[in-house]
Amino acid sequence: MKRIATALLVCVATAASALACTSILVGKNASADGSVMCTYNIDTWGGYHPMYRFEAGTHPEGTMRKIYDRDYHNYHGQIPEAPVTYLVNGNINEWQVAISETTFEGRSELVDNKGIIDYCSLMDLGLQRSRTAREAIDVMTTLAERHGYCSEGETFTVCDPNEAWILEMAGCGPGSKSVVWIAVRVPDNAVLAHANQSRIRKVNLADTANVKISDNCISFARKRGYFKGPDSEFSFCDAYNPVAFGGRRLSDSRVWAIYRHLTTGMDRYLPYVEGKKPLDEVEPLPMWIIPDKKVTVNDLLVCLRDHFEGTALAMDNDPGAGLYDSPFRPQPLRYDDEGTMMFNERPVATPHTAFTWVCQLRGFMPREVGGLMWWGNDDSGMVAYTPMYCCNSRVPRPYNTPGADAFHFSEDNAYWVCNWVSNMVYPRWSLLYPELQQVRDSLQASYFARQPELERQALQLLDSDRSRAIDMLTDYSCEMADQMLVRWRSMGYHMIVKYNDGVVRQESGGEYKRSTSGFRPVLSRPSMAKKARRRIHQATGDRFELPK
Repeated sequence: MKRIATALLVCVATAASALACTSILVGKNASADGSVMCTYNIDTWGGYHPMYRFEAGTHPEGTMRKIYDRDYHNYHGQIPEAPVTYLVNGNINEWQVAISETTFEGRSELVDNKGIIDYCSLMDLGLQRSRTAREAIDVMTTLAERHGYCSEGETFTVCDPNEAWILEMAGCGPGSKSVVWIAVRVPDNAVLAHANQSRIRKVNLADTANVKISDNCISFARKRGYFKGPDSEFSFCDAYNPVAFGGRRLSDSRVWAIYRHLTTGMDRYLPYVEGKKPLDEVEPLPMWIIPDKKVTVNDLLVCLRDHFEGTALAMDNDPGAGLYDSPFRPQPLRYDDEGTMMFNERPVATPHTAFTWVCQLRGFMPREVGGLMWWGNDDSGMVAYTPMYCCNSRVPRPYNTPGADAFHFSEDNAYWVCNWVSNMVYPRWSLLYPELQQVRDSLQASYFARQPELERQALQLLDSDRSRAIDMLTDYSCEMADQMLVRWRSMGYHMIVKYNDGVVRQESGGEYKRSTSGFRPVLSRPSMAKKARRRIHQATGDRFELPK
């Protein structure tokens, strides 16, 4: 058994450093309102990311763009700037193009550290230089081929109001300044998710309207011995990111969890995501699924808040759940127990999310109103997402706060306030989470309820005064972000008092109950979660049983 666990974790080790980020794409005929939708959880340990913004501009010939990677802010070189660049708020531009990613790492020998452009810069450049998803794919692949790509393997989400695409890319080795890539359009009636494992297997390469591929993608795989057989059998995943245990149990398991919320019959793929049986004995996950019903923004939030609840991978029935049924486990994902390598499950919702968003790209509206990004800082399972429009003239202060960064806490900053509250909830999950959930869902419902009237007013104003309409949408976005921050900060203050020292101050009508004299609070002592009591009893026998 020890030998089996060690073998499994050899596979985990190659993927564990990259097991971050989750994305979902929804075709326009699969969504409830006819929009293309996509999501992004950027999961990074210790990473602080504000809402980035790039102003639109025109640039004289000869202007150069310096490239700094976003993960560590290292300088990589410079490239010619485009003559015209577009406004970008977060990961959406003024033309309703949205881009996200997940890292699949792939074959380590293909990373080209001498390439200039990293994966985050590639997303930024695609957004700044493109008016459609297809144009963004052309921009991103051309730049990578021309200037070199220095990151590991990536799956990019590239969407506009009409189409949803995934683009997968890998380098061609040190000093090559070359890439291999393939892009596939998601059917309009389908949903696709990706989570740190290549998703593009065998596709119809003759369907050039829906599949794009680099000239060298198959030939390079043959040259390196990654692929043999006819072109029609080529699988990007099998060639450049062969599925190992980590790719199944720690990555594709999240895709499976997302698909379970949107369609029935997904349990047939459980043997694949469990990762224990050989690949030739299990059925791999489909690239995409057709949802049982039209998908809403709220449906996507449910997917992003998943911890494998109610499945064979749920984390609520082992000692790691602790005294309060926590669905989280400490990092790292793999650990040693006296020579036996172990692993933790990796759910969609995770504490190390820096920011998370859901984009609605609505071609049936003017772009100023149609491009809507629901944004949150911190764990997707914990935050209320607030609305941001693609043409907004400024970023809400809570999402880009002067003085706040990875080393400095600020009560005016959403990242830090949301993390502060979350980190109170995590260790006492069953006790505190219901209160956070009530606040979160109440705020979220209020934002959804206000959107139709706000957008009706904006559309009316847009016909006569575009600038004022954009100002109105911007002011509203900033107001909602400010409101969320105030409410979250208030919740944090409340939790410190209410749950101090493991007891609970009782409330009535929004006020704490007091003793007869009014000097002391009325308290309850809720003890630990029911499952924890059972585990302790089973593990200790009659040691802690009171005499009858």
